[in-house]
Amino acid sequence: MKAIKVNENGGPEVLSFEDVETPEPGAGEALVKISAAGVNYIDTYQREGIYPIPTPFTLGQEGAGEVAAVGDGVDEVSVGDFVAYASILGSYAEYAAVPVKNLVPVNVTLVEARVAAALMLQGMTAHYLTHSTFPLEKGHTALIHAAAGGVGLLMCQMAKMRGAKVIGTAGTEEKANLAKEAGADEVILYTEKNFAEETRSLTGGEGVDVVYDGVGKDTFEGSLDSLKRRGYMVLYGAASGPVPPFDLQTLNQKGGLFVTRPALAQYTADREELLWRAESILSWVGNGSLNVRIGGAYSLADAAEAHRDLQGRKTTGKLILVP
Repeated sequence: MKAIKVNENGGPEVLSFEDVETPEPGAGEALVKISAAGVNYIDTYQREGIYPIPTPFTLGQEGAGEVAAVGDGVDEVSVGDFVAYASILGSYAEYAAVPVKNLVPVNVTLVEARVAAALMLQGMTAHYLTHSTFPLEKGHTALIHAAAGGVGLLMCQMAKMRGAKVIGTAGTEEKANLAKEAGADEVILYTEKNFAEETRSLTGGEGVDVVYDGVGKDTFEGSLDSLKRRGYMVLYGAASGPVPPFDLQTLNQKGGLFVTRPALAQYTADREELLWRAESILSWVGNGSLNVRIGGAYSLADAAEAHRDLQGRKTTGKLILVP
């Protein structure tokens, strides 16, 4: 089969389109014929070695497709079932062997393959952020960075479902309009205005209850300055690079703030929680209450181009690879 291998860490140019052996499903695994694989920022961290993985490895953290074979002891899924998954390495390929405990069923009459693949990692991320890390409620105000990105657009919609007011940030008018279409009440163009000062202005000087920040280094200090007293800083990514070490006394000086650095794996660690999140977002897409914007579909061979576009901030919504 064809797959994207990382033989050494580096830029997008290290992504190698290769012939490799098709995996055999082991005990408790299913072989999934990948219909589409999601492209995520975590893939770039792993490619660069920021999140170290022994090389060589096949990239990709989420996919959707049809079960082609099952290993010993598997009775949860059958050949021909359509499934999706996240947080398992190896989806940049034509086939992947995936533990069945990580697979979720997909009704393809309601949610097509590309949408399912585009939804799993970012959709469940938006779900845990808005429903668990800081559970939004009516009366809360949230600042969502990169509001026109894949996670951002989903978070805007989920935040509005929960009754919160949403302030988003975006780099262009086009992206600002997409965020507003997704439910953002206000969008700050961070290329033109200081987002922390503007957030304070929009909240009457008080600040927001929570900042959801997947950008990292470039926005961290401003995000702290955007919070109200005892507000929550939720740092869930580092698109601009990791946040440098800082003095925790700063949190006291800025109002007794809270900071957390969550990850999806911590919020899908048991199957019951995984299914709750996955079934929630899939059902919302199926009934039309959640929209998934696919900002670009690339062939598997063009994975490097997808990475360049993602890191170049040229994209909106979700990028996928189609084997």
